[in-house]
Amino acid sequence: MAETWNNKIVFASENRGKIRELKALLGGMDVDLLSLHDYPDAPPIVEDGHTFFENALKKARVISEYTGRTVIADDSGLEVDHLGGAPGIRSARYAGVGATDEENIRKLLTEMKGVPGNQREAAFKCALVLYRADGTFEAFEGELKGTISLEPSGSQGFGYDPVFIVPEYDMTVAEIDPETKNRISHRGKAFAKLKESLLEGRTI
Repeated sequence: MAETWNNKIVFASENRGKIRELKALLGGMDVDLLSLHDYPDAPPIVEDGHTFFENALKKARVISEYTGRTVIADDSGLEVDHLGGAPGIRSARYAGVGATDEENIRKLLTEMKGVPGNQREAAFKCALVLYRADGTFEAFEGELKGTISLEPSGSQGFGYDPVFIVPEYDMTVAEIDPETKNRISHRGKAFAKLKESLLEGRTI
C-alpha cells in the first residue's frame, strides 16, 4: 500500500488552520503534503459554484491541472437555520470580500440578535474532493450540528468556531481541544472518510 501513494499530494488551500488540521488528520501516513504556499504562482480560483461540492471540485481540478499532481480540496461553511442556510457558501466572505473572522462573526451575531435559543440551530458542513491527475476524483462529506452562541468564547480554532456550540460538550468549537475537534468536526469527519479510503487503497 505504501508504494501506491508515497507521493506528494497538494492541499488546495492557503488557510494555515486548515493545513495544520489536515496534517494532523493524516499523521502517521506516508504522505508529503504540500499546499498553495508551495505554489505561489498557482492561478486564482473564483468560487462561483452553488454548493460546497461544486466549489471543492473546481478548486481541486484547477490546481491538479496546474500542478500535475493529486490534489485535495475542500469547501466548507456554516449554515444557520434561522438565516435560511446563510452564510453557506459565502461563509468566508459573509461580511464582504477579504473580511476577517472577527468581522464575519460580528455580522452573524448582529443578524442573530434577539433570536431565542431554540431557534439558533446551525450546522458546519464540509465537501471534500480528492482529484487525480487523470481527471478522476472521489468526494466525501462531513457535518457537525450545533447552535450559535450569544457571544464568542474560546481561543482555539478559526472561522466561526468561537460562536458555534457543540451540544454534546456544551462548549464552542474554539473551546474544544484540537484532538477532539479533529475527531468530531465536519472537516474531521470528511477527512476521516478520505483517510479510510486511502488506507484501503480505494482512492489512489
